[in-house]
Amino acid sequence: MGGVVGSGKSGIVNAILAALIPADDVIVWGVDLKGGMELGPWRKSLGRLATGMDDAVTLFTDALAELNRRASEQADRGERTWNPTRQRKALVILCDEFAELPPEALDLADSLARLGRAVAVTLIAATQRPTQESMGNGAIRSQMDIRIALRVRERADTDLILGAGAYKSGWRTDVFSLPGVFLVLDSDHTTPIPNRAYLVEDDTVTAITDRFPAPVALPDRKDEPHADHSADPDDALWTALTSDDGASVPDLVTATGRSRRWVYYALQQLQETGKVHQGAPGRWHATPDQP
Repeated sequence: MGGVVGSGKSGIVNAILAALIPADDVIVWGVDLKGGMELGPWRKSLGRLATGMDDAVTLFTDALAELNRRASEQADRGERTWNPTRQRKALVILCDEFAELPPEALDLADSLARLGRAVAVTLIAATQRPTQESMGNGAIRSQMDIRIALRVRERADTDLILGAGAYKSGWRTDVFSLPGVFLVLDSDHTTPIPNRAYLVEDDTVTAITDRFPAPVALPDRKDEPHADHSADPDDALWTALTSDDGASVPDLVTATGRSRRWVYYALQQLQETGKVHQGAPGRWHATPDQP
């Protein structure tokens, strides 16, 4: 979803949340890199809300771990598709200002976009700055089957959001003048017919969040304290990284007894010296032939 300032992006984000929050087979996680200005009013109904760069990386890391857990569960059940229920909810991750994500979060988002559909993990990306770089140079964008374009300034932005050749085919979003007017492109909407999102008032948001609090309370765990470990945390970290399967960030937090922030910093230092690398999405391994 993309559009310039004043195009009505926040209104569409609120309309999407107003539809998703009451559903009893969905849980929504939010990423708001404006410090919570946009999604903060919905906090009570969000299973998770990240409001900073480190928080966003942590949330996407946990989302990928949840995706892998679901894939393993699906394999054990012999099922190819996750059918959401009250007990096995779909997970929707709504990221406002997607273009502001740090590179590590973008890499994780790419994995979520590629692998999430079969296990009912969905990424919704909203941005006022739909550049090639911010959308992973097309890698993430190519996985987005439903695209919403609000008013843009440049013709090229229309093609960037909706796909090459969209502007010449009549998808003219640069001529919109009213906030909330948009075009949607998906398998069911192949004709450029403008629509306009309805406005969700603040009191409506309050009424929805009061009635539908998050079904599962998932605290922000980036600085969560852990029990003291007798082993040196650096040794414990390296032991976990040298295992055959490597280790995820949650694995390393458990092994070392340190916070996620400590683990991310340690991984960054090891990666800069070439001692570790990321293998499968979300899993870290010691680089072979390192002491």
